[in-house]
Amino acid sequence: MNYLQDMNNNQLSLNSLKLYNFFIYGTMVIFTGFFQLYLQDIGMSKVEIGSLMAIAPFVSVFANPFWGYWSDRAANIKRVLLIMMTGTLLLVQFVFQASTYTMIYTTMILFYFFQTPMFSQTNTLILGYIDGTQQKFGSFRLWGSLGWALTAVAAGPVIDKLGSGRISIVFSAMLIIAAVFMLSLPNIQKTTGSATVSLRGFSKIFMNPYFIWFIILGIVVSIPNTMNNTFMSLYILDLGGSKQMVGLAIFFSSIFEVAIFLLCDRYLKRKINVMIGCLTVVSLLFSLRWLLMAEASTPLEVVFIQILHCITFGGYFYVGTQLTMLFVPREYRASGQAVYTLSWSGISGVIGGITGGWMFQNFGAQTMYRTGMMLALIGAIGFGGMWYMLRKQEYSLTTVDESEDYEDEPYSGN
Repeated sequence: MNYLQDMNNNQLSLNSLKLYNFFIYGTMVIFTGFFQLYLQDIGMSKVEIGSLMAIAPFVSVFANPFWGYWSDRAANIKRVLLIMMTGTLLLVQFVFQASTYTMIYTTMILFYFFQTPMFSQTNTLILGYIDGTQQKFGSFRLWGSLGWALTAVAAGPVIDKLGSGRISIVFSAMLIIAAVFMLSLPNIQKTTGSATVSLRGFSKIFMNPYFIWFIILGIVVSIPNTMNNTFMSLYILDLGGSKQMVGLAIFFSSIFEVAIFLLCDRYLKRKINVMIGCLTVVSLLFSLRWLLMAEASTPLEVVFIQILHCITFGGYFYVGTQLTMLFVPREYRASGQAVYTLSWSGISGVIGGITGGWMFQNFGAQTMYRTGMMLALIGAIGFGGMWYMLRKQEYSLTTVDESEDYEDEPYSGN
């Protein structure tokens, strides 16, 4: 009887974790996908929008390591996430009440300090709950993709009817629901075998040269992705599209991520050189995607091109998360995920937001996307070289953390 009760409680916990992912990603797509439209409605130029949106990755440079360190230190990621969600909920109210540029920039800095690390810490939350079980990361992360896709397509007509100034209402409601499901999860106790986290220990993350190259190449590949995330909605409107079409584009960009995560869970071999090879292919597909975006002439073309986002971003996100887990010792995973997120949306986001806005306004979206195509090619060449070196040197996982038994990890390939 006790066994059956434990099984039922465990199932309820896993369902709450799935629903938390659904609503937290649904919350963030409302802001990420439609906030630029609000900024354009209040009279900001593309350069100003790009500069303002670049605040997010700039702040994340400091916020991700900060919250990652304290998650490791406190060994209570639920409490840390609750603090972050509370700060995000309060500050979003001020963002839409700001009436001057100074107030907008100030409130956005504070807002992004709490909001930007939420995805990396959510990944760590998932890894913590499924560690030592037969559950796969992709089967939980796909609920985030569903939340992102379905919320985007539903929010388009709602925001079009309410007006872009009411985005905060929809955002707040979704965030509160996500918090309720997160609070329903049982606490994860820190095991006695976990190391005490220190700043000196944090430096171990940067002692692996392959991890450093993985981070650097990730920055190069993610610059055009940041440009697209920031300006795709404005590009659709410039081509004659509507807010509903923006929502549809976001829907197509993420709905098929579900299939990508399931396929990766089932078939992707958990070997570093195989995963680096996958990143090489993904970078080439990124290059193709930006070329197609540069050649698009109608908003409907842009909408359907976003299907490639499922393969490119979905593949890079999944493989990158797994690689970070392999490269970084177990007790520093929250910090490692924060650094990985920093490479994908931090430094590259500052460059992509500012330079993307400048290129869009002065030379057009086509030039911006062609530049992205070249950057993705550079990333593909870099990952290809890294794959060759790893294969040649027969890189071993034991060089990452000799004390950890990787055979017991829950993500081993079939």
